[in-house]
Amino acid sequence: MQTKNILGIDVGASGIKGAIVDLEKGELINERIKLSTPKPATPDAVATVITELVQKTGYEGDLIGCGFPSIVKHGVAYSAANIDEAWIGTNIETLVTGVTGKQTFAINDADAAGLSEMRFGKGKGQKGTVLLITIGSGLGSALFIDGRMVPNSEFGHLFLQGWVAEHYVSNTARKKYDMTWEGFGKRFNEYLLHIDRIMSPDLVILGGGISNEFKEFGKHIDKRLNVTTAAMFNQAGIIGAALYAYEAKFGEL
Repeated sequence: MQTKNILGIDVGASGIKGAIVDLEKGELINERIKLSTPKPATPDAVATVITELVQKTGYEGDLIGCGFPSIVKHGVAYSAANIDEAWIGTNIETLVTGVTGKQTFAINDADAAGLSEMRFGKGKGQKGTVLLITIGSGLGSALFIDGRMVPNSEFGHLFLQGWVAEHYVSNTARKKYDMTWEGFGKRFNEYLLHIDRIMSPDLVILGGGISNEFKEFGKHIDKRLNVTTAAMFNQAGIIGAALYAYEAKFGEL
């Protein structure tokens, strides 16, 4: 029987986080370790931090899942919104496998969070169209139709009011333009209504650190929209990355 304890890594704009995941329970086995994302976040620099993180976890398995802030197709990064542009065209899986000696499977970071939420959180058992939106340095998205993921949806890069959406309404934008929670909520409502006109999701799940403040800005979201906060919160990217690695190698859990 294949082990279902897999190391998940979540690469972010400010931190690289990792832990060993029990995929039967959808829980972290050890304490989450967070190291600072290097500046600049070049491939070699990030690979060095990932190697350190793997060592600190004490992980002895041979399989890693890596959530990455990029469009990821067949292990290759195709964008670089919050990391160094040198990543574009880099095979994440080959690089991390090479420096750690452990087979690595890479996935867009929001897609990883979405997998976790659909398997263990608010999306479990949900049919129809479900959209996870992560609110952080930018806006990430993960799209599921009847439980099946449509990868690299990138709804944070839609145009809204003449802006790239994540430049208009992310947590970075909230701080940059000193928005009140009311102001942020109204802008975020514009964003959700825009998405609703495009695809009419049955359920929208909000993740990322700022979702903890939903009680502050959620009152400004249209009541006709079916919006809830994620159950997995800060662990979602790690758990989803581990889940993706297992299923990419062995098939559905």
